[in-house]
Amino acid sequence: MIFEQFILANEPVIRLGFFLGVFAVIGLWEVAAPRRALTVSKTLRWASNLGLVIFNTVLLRLLFPLAAVGVAAFCATNGWGLLNHFQTPFAIAAPLAVIALDFVIWLQHVMVHAVPALWRLHRVHHADPDYDVTTGARFHPFEIVLSMLIKFATIAVLGPPVVAVVIFEVLLNATAMFNHGNIRLPAALDRVLRRFVVTPDMHRVHHSIEEDEANSNFGFNLPWWDRLFGTYRDQPRAGHVGMTIGIHGHADPREVARLPGMLLLPFRGEVTDYAINRRSFSGKAEARRADP
Repeated sequence: MIFEQFILANEPVIRLGFFLGVFAVIGLWEVAAPRRALTVSKTLRWASNLGLVIFNTVLLRLLFPLAAVGVAAFCATNGWGLLNHFQTPFAIAAPLAVIALDFVIWLQHVMVHAVPALWRLHRVHHADPDYDVTTGARFHPFEIVLSMLIKFATIAVLGPPVVAVVIFEVLLNATAMFNHGNIRLPAALDRVLRRFVVTPDMHRVHHSIEEDEANSNFGFNLPWWDRLFGTYRDQPRAGHVGMTIGIHGHADPREVARLPGMLLLPFRGEVTDYAINRRSFSGKAEARRADP
């Protein structure tokens, strides 16, 4: 109980500490061993992407002061949720909760690709013309709010321990920065790691400009769901150096690499082609390559 109270009282500091630590490690790794050459000014992109992170953090703290951890504590106090109802031992409840929360985030990710109105929001994440540690936290504020509400609902139904929620939040942030890192891993190490965690090469496929490749590898943390549900793709057709990052029709740096353009992106144009669209992906891809 004392430990949970400590976690609850210091949750923002714990999360910020892990965020800054992992961000620094991946950022330095990108300098030492980059996987791809960047196409847009790093200063411009980092200023915009990190500006969006700061805006979203302030917004969430204003809208949801207690955040997900506060909801978990409320559910524990009132006996809400399956794990609280059945008084599941912590040693079972904690890992089960982390895995269940990760699965819900995977489902949410599939949903924001499948529903055109939600894809409008999520394409802010995909429209980043480059792929590095800051891409992992680049989301439109409306999508961030939606994600938090889904998380609240999941916690209310599941009733996870407070500590498990903190572990999940820290893992999600850390692995999102890791697997969006513009970092080079030995191929043999990548093959081993992607059995347990989503690696940069595994998730980079998901940021391909080609729709069928963007319709794969939805995981941020655990890699199992894509393998179980048939959305796993091993490598991009053009290779990791040759592939194009982004979204067709959205390449103007003023729209995709500057903060005002990123905030307005969901409200521009029509959604005529979103990621989960089962019509002849391969045919469209071949037609593009053949088109002079």
